[in-house]
Amino acid sequence: MNHYTMKTAGMILFRPIRRCSSQAAKVGPLAGVRVLDMSRVLAGPCCTQILGDLGAEVLKLERPGAGDDTRAFAPPFLPKASGKPSEVSAYFAAQNRNKASMTLNYTKPEGQEIVRRLLKSSDVLVENFKTGTLAKYGLSYNDLKDEFPSLVYCSITGFGQTGPYSARPGYDALIQAMGGYMSLTGEPDGEPMKVGVPVHDLFAGLHGVVGILAALRHATATGEGQHVDIGMLDVSTAMLANQASNYLATGKVPQRLGNHHPNIVPYQVVPASDGFFILAVGNDPTFERFVQVCQRAAPDAGAEKLLQDERFNAAAARTANRKLVTETCNAITKQRSVDWWLTELEAASIGCSKIQSLEEVFQDPHVLSRDMVIEMPVEGLDKPAKLVGSPYKFSRTAVSYRRSPPQLGQHTEELLTDIAGYESGEVEALRKKGIV
Repeated sequence: MNHYTMKTAGMILFRPIRRCSSQAAKVGPLAGVRVLDMSRVLAGPCCTQILGDLGAEVLKLERPGAGDDTRAFAPPFLPKASGKPSEVSAYFAAQNRNKASMTLNYTKPEGQEIVRRLLKSSDVLVENFKTGTLAKYGLSYNDLKDEFPSLVYCSITGFGQTGPYSARPGYDALIQAMGGYMSLTGEPDGEPMKVGVPVHDLFAGLHGVVGILAALRHATATGEGQHVDIGMLDVSTAMLANQASNYLATGKVPQRLGNHHPNIVPYQVVPASDGFFILAVGNDPTFERFVQVCQRAAPDAGAEKLLQDERFNAAAARTANRKLVTETCNAITKQRSVDWWLTELEAASIGCSKIQSLEEVFQDPHVLSRDMVIEMPVEGLDKPAKLVGSPYKFSRTAVSYRRSPPQLGQHTEELLTDIAGYESGEVEALRKKGIV
């Protein structure tokens, strides 16, 4: 990328993005980009793993002796061939492939010097400490921007770098509550419910990637780095999508609808004779096809009359008469099995699905055909570990899986000597002082 940027006579001079050989390009579209990763837990590591999958070289800095918090988020652990657990947390393995691990005590001056040496050849720094933490150690964006003017510095925090909540810690469940998601999720008469996956950590990590790529594009063109400030509450607010727009347009607070859609009916879980399935009728032509399938499912139900009924034959009317439409459709869907409905609805190009467990997801032939389950050798395991693959599919620069989730400090000496420029004796001295 653009290292050692200098300003001379009002001009910005910088090294253009490194050109990669065709062999290096096989690493991924971000081959040649180096990322210094000071993040931990989920939002930051999610961001940097995506960058690593896309070909960036990611240097993960971890606390000596403890490492990333998620190394201790267990059980479960990755299994050995015998079936017994290894010492590698499944949680840690989920977000930390394609990274080299180095232990570093950045709270000490020697540790801060190591960070600066690594930044001389780095394009990006990612951190997700509470706002103001790294400023205590001279490693905030403002501390580094003049020394490294082309650096893209990404901070992922709960509430961003400014505002009345900026000093607060951010957690996914907290953001789900503060961001309104728990008011929208769950049954109408039930308690507020969070989503079963830490979506706001993951959304924030993904938005971090987008911001970094945009800032890298600017840095490549101008030599100017910048601070990418990602707040989880900002991201969650943006991701409210149609629910936010519904509220802003009407002033009416959306209520929990269980498995129903606020703007489309029927678009929900529906009952069959032997279970449940998802039905997605997104528009009027699709509803007409659904009625035709209903006629075959229950010839005596009079489904064809629905197309002449003003409460059913237009999308807005179906939403306004949600209870009636739901009860009428459910009475028909209960008369056939899940498999019958899936076969008939798919033949009519109507969105539908059975409700799958994770076991079924990872046995799904489509999921497997898209390489969404991969195997990687992991240090300390005597068999390859199964991990979730990258969703990015490129026609020329495919993602690559080059490094398995690392052992704590596995690459410390390599990074200190090869990148930071320390001699072996200096590395040993740093170890004795507890810096690495």
